[in-house]
Amino acid sequence: MTRPIVLDIDRSVGPLPQRLVIPLEHWQEALRFGCSLRIMERFRRVLDDTLPAEHGTVMLGSGDFHHLTWPLVERVRAAVPFQVVVLDNHPDNMRYPFGVHCGSWVRRVAMLPTVSHVHVVGIGSSDIGAGHAWENYRTPLREGRLSYWSVGVDVDWAARAGLAHAFHAFDDAGALVQAFAAEQRDAPLPTYLSIDKDVFAADVARTNWDQGHFKLSHAIGVIDSLRAGGLVGSDITGEISAYRYRSWWKRRLAAIDDQPEVDVGELAEWQAQQHALNGELLRAIEGVAAAG
Repeated sequence: MTRPIVLDIDRSVGPLPQRLVIPLEHWQEALRFGCSLRIMERFRRVLDDTLPAEHGTVMLGSGDFHHLTWPLVERVRAAVPFQVVVLDNHPDNMRYPFGVHCGSWVRRVAMLPTVSHVHVVGIGSSDIGAGHAWENYRTPLREGRLSYWSVGVDVDWAARAGLAHAFHAFDDAGALVQAFAAEQRDAPLPTYLSIDKDVFAADVARTNWDQGHFKLSHAIGVIDSLRAGGLVGSDITGEISAYRYRSWWKRRLAAIDDQPEVDVGELAEWQAQQHALNGELLRAIEGVAAAG
């Protein structure tokens, strides 16, 4: 098994076999939810100094840190352009004027010359509905660099906006996985895989964001569909942790995004559930990586 890396920013990731833990809790206030581009550049240098050349899946902690996928994808050195497959209940392609945050990073990854396409798979939130259409960055969708794969969301507005080619809408998660797997079989590509566990229904794993429709079997189906092209890297986020921002503006932004409060009394039980799910996901990822 390739050694997993824990970027230990919020102490939410449980024990994992052979893990390498990089203590980074002092970065939590600066990075959590969002950060300036200057701070992100400083954190890139930290990754350059601390990550080994070869490693397994990177564990990011809470979904509040999903924007750290951006510098991880930038670090990938592959012989040919690769696709990025993101399992997420949200598009993470929303407008954000203050740098980059956990809901805006996908646009920046889609712009990278090493990335051929980004698929965000499992979206069940209203972020891609008509009411939030103006908030989505449209350039990567229009230019064929980004696709949304959603469950139970009305996205009729996309056709009127000339973006129908970028939207794949389904009534249930099983149909979505079947269609995505068929596309991967027809045109396999090397893949960077990023999993935000808010893609799962709440009975699979509780997170500190609103959640989607996936069961574990749906995620395994998507992961297995990447076997022919192989993996060039992977990360997992969506752990659950409680944190109170010191800065008033981050508290305000989280409130605007309707981020739910974490019940501290339930936290230990929810984290145990998360830790068990991590084991299942890592085994599936390792199986695909070994096949490649």
